Amino acid sequence: MENALNFATLLARVWVGAVMFAHGWRHVQAIRSGPGMASWLESLGLRQGPLQAQVLTWTEVALGPVLVLGLFTPVAYGAVASLMLVALVTNHRDKGFFVTARPTEGWEYVGTLAVLSIAIGAFGPGRWSLDHALDLSFPFEPDKALLVAAVVGIGGTALYLATFWRPPRATT
Repeated sequence: MENALNFATLLARVWVGAVMFAHGWRHVQAIRSGPGMASWLESLGLRQGPLQAQVLTWTEVALGPVLVLGLFTPVAYGAVASLMLVALVTNHRDKGFFVTARPTEGWEYVGTLAVLSIAIGAFGPGRWSLDHALDLSFPFEPDKALLVAAVVGIGGTALYLATFWRPPRATT
């Protein structure tokens, strides 16, 4: 049973980490191609678009290996949740539920990643992780790990939006 749980936590970490890294790497290419990403972020109401493009991109790129390796796991899952919740609020919230809705994308994908990241954060890193190998005593008990993932995810989102987001005014 213990090996099954360790495998499940490893599988979740690797998958979410790979998704974050791939998404971030795609943003690296967007940043290199010009100011389009920064301008798009500003069109969503995020101040300092060039800074936001860099922070978003490099956070996603860094979270990938951190999760795959299992380092500071509840914080890393909380950061994933925060990134996804910011995307939900700033870009996807008014586009309906389904990500396949066209021409826009709904919040199904980002909402699922956010909720599952907070939930999976409660499981801690598992034995097959750097957290375990380094004997880190970070809050890996499920109740504390869940609290850390939720505070980082939800609290980080609220703080970020309060600091940087000024939604565009609807034109009538």
